Amino acid sequence: MMFVAAECTPTSFKDFTLIMPAISVGNVGQLAVDLIVSTLNMCRVGYIHTDCLIPMAGNNPYATFAENANDLSTNAEVYSSPELRLAVLQIRTPIIQTKSKKFCKLMVSWIKASGFSRTVVLSSSHAYQRDDQQLLGSPLRYLQTPSMQKLTGDRLKEMEWKEMETVSTFPGVTDSEQRLYIPGGGATKGLFTDSCAEDIPLVVVLIFCSEGDNIPDAFTLLNHLNTWLHLVDAPAQTQPKWRIPASWRLLFGSGIPPALF
Repeated sequence: MMFVAAECTPTSFKDFTLIMPAISVGNVGQLAVDLIVSTLNMCRVGYIHTDCLIPMAGNNPYATFAENANDLSTNAEVYSSPELRLAVLQIRTPIIQTKSKKFCKLMVSWIKASGFSRTVVLSSSHAYQRDDQQLLGSPLRYLQTPSMQKLTGDRLKEMEWKEMETVSTFPGVTDSEQRLYIPGGGATKGLFTDSCAEDIPLVVVLIFCSEGDNIPDAFTLLNHLNTWLHLVDAPAQTQPKWRIPASWRLLFGSGIPPALF
């Protein structure tokens, strides 16, 4: 894997916060990243070149006028907001199944080499595979590595965020052995466990959801994240206003051609 910077763009993100999606159920993380890039009008500063992702090229998904609508976009691009000390990685295609472990290790290596102060992975998990304890309360959960725990302390618990529960390895037989289980989460668990091993400050923020129209889930996940990172200011008791990117007009296709009838 290689990060290719745009012309005149520094390749160091020392002390930046990185936000990236996991390719997970409903593409909720990717939708949330779309809203961040569009709302903050972030500048594309480079792309990730790797054989772990299905190749893709297309038009600019964040076009704001005709002149930039035809800018080429690829399957993994990095956006930056230097004034916010924020970088965002958007991933637009699935990870090749046989290269998931390789992708996680390469991503963790890049995160470590880039000098990010903390990384946030936005993810989702199948709602229908929750166990009994996960059916109660909010559908939102978080995980943090030991390095992140040192930085945040009890901040997330004080905000009444709910940590992802472990579940029984052998349900119905014994509860003595527990495991972290994120069905539908794609590379989420791999990124988390590899970050723990490499002593990287990383937080996973996820939502339980089902496939379908996952736009409301993306807003819910992002509003939840905003209570911590304050990416967008909002008056008390009101929700932030996120800008919907132009590409969402074709989120469910371009409609039925009238010529069919």
